[in-house]
Amino acid sequence: MQNNNSTALLVLDMQENLLQRLEGSEKLIYNVSKAIQYAREHAIPVIYAVVGFKKGLPEINIHNKTFGNLASMLEKISMEDFMTIVPQLAPVENEPVVIKKRFSAFVGSDLEVIIRSQQIKHLVMCGVVTSGVILSTALEAADKDYQLTILSDGCQDQQPDVHQMLMEKILPRHAVIQTSEEWIKS
Repeated sequence: MQNNNSTALLVLDMQENLLQRLEGSEKLIYNVSKAIQYAREHAIPVIYAVVGFKKGLPEINIHNKTFGNLASMLEKISMEDFMTIVPQLAPVENEPVVIKKRFSAFVGSDLEVIIRSQQIKHLVMCGVVTSGVILSTALEAADKDYQLTILSDGCQDQQPDVHQMLMEKILPRHAVIQTSEEWIKS
């Protein structure tokens, strides 16, 4: 698909397993679904990223404070099930799903190759959690000189005050912060 406006919508870690742990994720899913629908209607590529690992979790270092602590839980579940995107947001034909190995969607995935091959310069981001994939991906994308928009109501964190602080104090240094409705109208 030709991307005439050099923008892509990144849908990050919208996995059933992760959303089950977030209170009130129904509103989040609704907002992200609106953004996806808008992107599809306007020929804006939608690119998904999920966190996932190979059998035996060889990518997880026991010294990694977050992923090392999750390893015993991840060993007990099917990685295919763990990586399942909520059905309301599922990719359609030709929408790539990259598998990442850390918080940033760039780490351990082919995201940057996909973005560069489509000549994308502006990333619109949504996903969970704000203090994980959104923060890490935004900072790395900013360092790579991408133009960024973050959909504030398309992101959520386990701690609402952390989400709010990131959206109001930290991320505006690197990105335009908009609601999904503001992005759609702009």
